[in-house]
Amino acid sequence: MTGFKPYENETQAAAVGGLSIENRVDAVAVFGSVDLTRDKKGLVMARRLKAVLDATVAALESDPALPDEVAPPDPGITKRDPFAG
Repeated sequence: MTGFKPYENETQAAAVGGLSIENRVDAVAVFGSVDLTRDKKGLVMARRLKAVLDATVAALESDPALPDEVAPPDPGITKRDPFAG
C-alpha cells in the first residue's frame, strides 16, 4: 500500500483482495470482503490491510484539531448525472 495517504485527496483508491478502499478528505471508505486465509497469501493480504489501517490511524492521531464527529454531507447538494441526456 505504498503511497496511500489517508484523508489527503479525493482520487486515491486501493484494493486488498476483494476489499476496495477509497480515499476522501473527510473519510476513508472500506467495502467488500477479503478472506485472510492461513497461508502465505493470507499473510500478504493481512499485511496490506494492516498498512492501510496503520496509515489511517496515524493520520487521525496526528491531527491536533480532530473533531468529535464529521458533519454528514448536505443532502441539498446534488451531483449532475453524467449519463443523463
